[in-house]
Amino acid sequence: MTTMTRHEIVAERAESLLARMSLAQKLGQMIMSERMATTPDDVRDFHLGSVLSGGGSAPGANAVGDWVAMNDAYWTASMSEANGRLPIPLLYAVDAVHGHANVLGATVFPHNIGLGCARDPELVERTARVMAKEVLATGVDWTFAPTLAVAQNIHWGRTYESFSEDPAVVASYAAGYVRGVQHDLGTDGVIACAKHWVGDGGTTAGNDQGDTAISEEELERTHMSPYYPALEAGLLTVMASFNSWNGDKCHGHRYLLTDVLKGRLGFDGLVVSDWDGVDYLHEDYGTAIGMAVNAGMDVFMVSLEWKRCLELLQQQVEAGIVPMSRIDDAVRRILSVKLRFGLFEKPRPADRSWSNSDSFGSAAHREIAREAVRKSLVLLKNEDALLPLSRAARILVAGKSAHNRGHQCGGFTVAWQGETTNEAIVGGTSIWEGIQALAPMAALDEHGTSADPALHDVAIVVIGEKPYAEGMGDLRLGGRVEKGSHNPAKPHNLAPYGKTIELAQLHPEDLALITAIAAKGIPVVTVFVGGRPLVVNAELDASQAFVAAWLPGSEGQGVADVLLGDYPFHGTLSFAWPQSAAPSYKDEAPRFARGYGITTG
Repeated sequence: MTTMTRHEIVAERAESLLARMSLAQKLGQMIMSERMATTPDDVRDFHLGSVLSGGGSAPGANAVGDWVAMNDAYWTASMSEANGRLPIPLLYAVDAVHGHANVLGATVFPHNIGLGCARDPELVERTARVMAKEVLATGVDWTFAPTLAVAQNIHWGRTYESFSEDPAVVASYAAGYVRGVQHDLGTDGVIACAKHWVGDGGTTAGNDQGDTAISEEELERTHMSPYYPALEAGLLTVMASFNSWNGDKCHGHRYLLTDVLKGRLGFDGLVVSDWDGVDYLHEDYGTAIGMAVNAGMDVFMVSLEWKRCLELLQQQVEAGIVPMSRIDDAVRRILSVKLRFGLFEKPRPADRSWSNSDSFGSAAHREIAREAVRKSLVLLKNEDALLPLSRAARILVAGKSAHNRGHQCGGFTVAWQGETTNEAIVGGTSIWEGIQALAPMAALDEHGTSADPALHDVAIVVIGEKPYAEGMGDLRLGGRVEKGSHNPAKPHNLAPYGKTIELAQLHPEDLALITAIAAKGIPVVTVFVGGRPLVVNAELDASQAFVAAWLPGSEGQGVADVLLGDYPFHGTLSFAWPQSAAPSYKDEAPRFARGYGITTG
């Protein structure tokens, strides 16, 4: 007797389930609704296949137990057999892009741009394992990570989600990240989702959701290539990208979704849309839905109007615009992902082995995050070997981000756009708290008014950007812009972070503080907290030492560890650091080339 392979078993089970499903059940599996617009009864009555939490969308008091209870209620509804209903377990999804940072008390890792500077794929795999364990603690099944964007323009508000502007660096992390998240697809793993397919980092002028106007050869060489190792590692899901490629939106791009991803690359998992991403294909919503599913979309992520989406999807099928063969293909992929993940064998969320685990936000998890912080720091300037500092030094700690865990975590932390206070980030340490723990003579004065060379040997000034995410992080010379939506009734028109990549124009208070302290004869160590390299020529010139700390996450202690010499500077730039704020800044010689970084110790 021939033994069936796991792939054959999954395929047979998926076909068996598919044959027993009504059209309503099939279409319900293709809908991913947002929790705030979805009840457990909705899951049962409409056969929903998945539910998600958008950024900042959390149940109850946003504690681990609240998440488990919510997921348990949704799962229970999905398994109802009332009125002959076919039970198919629900998947719950979150944006755990740098830790399970939607949840209070999570371990928050450095954003990808910092991890790219560590040049340490094994470390990144370990961070992904911790993230997966904390996701499992809340009873969640699916995370929309890793981001495999290759950002080509730092005006883009999602630059910090990119490991590097070099596709080879991004690719070096992809397989390990997927392994870290999915593990063996048993009780210790969650489903990974590589995003965004494809070209999100290559848009003209770095406009979020804009047009990537490049040849197919360049698209493949720069933006597709990091997906190859992720696919080889067994990646189960891919998210379509908001951007267009040469004027055609990726959400409706049959060539990219079906011919290339599913065909040539052999991807047999599911493709999920981004947040209301199909809406922009056409001003008629039904037409847009038909365009997306025929292009190869398997799951529709819908914020509010999921019932309307479901109704219009059915109309498209009944009118013959979307063939049943395409619906069956989509549902077969959805079922196969659930079967490969072992979802049908997993107990209810409340009874899973990792649910409510006290490892969530634990010291062991935070130590890995602290290591990631230490290795991600890049030393750009160090006159007279000022760093590392002595623990006995009289240190003045100043700057708006010195004692602000919200600033150092950045976007996609508790809230979509991030937080700006310490109180919002439960657990961890600010950079100041880390310094205070190691240097007893240190003093905090965020405004620096107490700076006195008779009292202070050195100043650490922590400056940079405030939190942002996606389009609201864009830097656009023209301010608000229309970003090429194909649906004039629903334009993209978010206010950007600013108009320039020059920090002194975005945050003049930073340069003013550095120069005021330096003018008193106190050496200044500037620590830059932000999601991308910015033009900081004046700030560099006024500082004796300058450190790029990126967005280090909840463990500011890791910054202090290196400043005070417990560990050496290790990181090298994953993006070139600009010299000029001109729109064509990449055509000029950078202030520091990619790969630059002063090492110590």
